Amino acid sequence: MKTFYLIPLLFLSACSTAPRLTLKPQQPLPLADNSEVRYPEVLHAYHVGRYTDPNDDLIMHEQHVVYRVEENTRWNFHPGPAAGNLTAAPARDAAFAPVPVNDAILAEVNSQRLATSEIMLQTRTLSAALAQFQTALQQTKTNLQETARLRQTVNAMQMQLNAMQLNPSAAPEPGPAQSLCPTNEPADSLSP
Repeated sequence: MKTFYLIPLLFLSACSTAPRLTLKPQQPLPLADNSEVRYPEVLHAYHVGRYTDPNDDLIMHEQHVVYRVEENTRWNFHPGPAAGNLTAAPARDAAFAPVPVNDAILAEVNSQRLATSEIMLQTRTLSAALAQFQTALQQTKTNLQETARLRQTVNAMQMQLNAMQLNPSAAPEPGPAQSLCPTNEPADSLSP
């Protein structure tokens, strides 16, 4: 009898309804902007009037629009966002980024500007001193050359003087000091 009690339970399970499959409409996927990865193709529409077919004079084409692919799709090789995050803005070059401003950075920039202006002032002062030194050095070189030339002349005159004292009867030889004209008139080979 125990088995008979189980039979109605079996019928009850057979009468149960199957679960319904409910479909919920999905949100449409946003259109992917592939311009970061690939450039789109460029199409142009051209309006063409009536014309006869160039291959067959018995065929006439009515006016219509002709679409032409001007430029095919191609890959975009410009650097884009990071591979993991497609929505992040691309990293910018530090040269074009605005300078972060806080008190410590501003104080450091001002101290660097002050140091730079002081160095520029010292550079100008040193340049002026160097120019004066170069002028003095050139003058010293000129004076040294003049002193050497005068010393040679004095030595030559001393030798002539010594020669005249040893031999008073000998005529003096014309030297660099006696090369001047003895008269006030200019030396002229044509004068009598």
